[in-house]
Amino acid sequence: MTQELEEEQGEFEAGHGVFTLERTGLVERVLDGWRDMRASTRRLLREKPSEGRLIFYVLASDMVFFISWSLKTMVAPAAGTEPLMSTDKIGLLMVGALMLRTAAMYVFSLIVFLSAKATGGTGSFKETRAGVFWGAFVSAPFGLAAAILSVGLGSVSPTFPFLSQEWVALPVYWLGLIPFVWYVSAGVAEAHKFRMTSPTFMVMSVVALGLTVVTLLFGAKDMLG
Repeated sequence: MTQELEEEQGEFEAGHGVFTLERTGLVERVLDGWRDMRASTRRLLREKPSEGRLIFYVLASDMVFFISWSLKTMVAPAAGTEPLMSTDKIGLLMVGALMLRTAAMYVFSLIVFLSAKATGGTGSFKETRAGVFWGAFVSAPFGLAAAILSVGLGSVSPTFPFLSQEWVALPVYWLGLIPFVWYVSAGVAEAHKFRMTSPTFMVMSVVALGLTVVTLLFGAKDMLG
């Protein structure tokens, strides 16, 4: 057993010098995920995480999602994004973040699992959930950073009116989607033993881009009309 642990530690250390068994703190593991998401996911899968642990990851990302959107709404919402959400819907957003978003993540994981299996993936549904939920958790700080950026733009929009235009404000709202797609793609690629992450990332990016464009078109319908 000791030899196996030493071999595992050596494998992690061979990458970036940070994946050691002593780095068990959650913050340290997130930093490891930022450095090498596939190696971080591989370590998680070897630990055979319980369903409760996976739910913790997705619930934590749900809370960051709630905080991010609350910041955009209550602190300094940009004029172009105000129609998307108002302060009287904060309670509804929290319920949606903790319940509906969690359920949506399970459905999303199932779709990803079936798609990966159809293209030669070898991971199980639980391993897919681990990759997706861990990717959502690792990328959550970037979503919060995007929210802070959006708040910053909203606070200076009276001085620089063009920042309140929908074509500027709305893309910033969805900026955190990029790292989400990347880290989830890397987690899924590792869970299914795909040799490269790029194909998974490209497919998810196309889907995410399509959803974002639809959202932007709905949000900009008054401007286009």
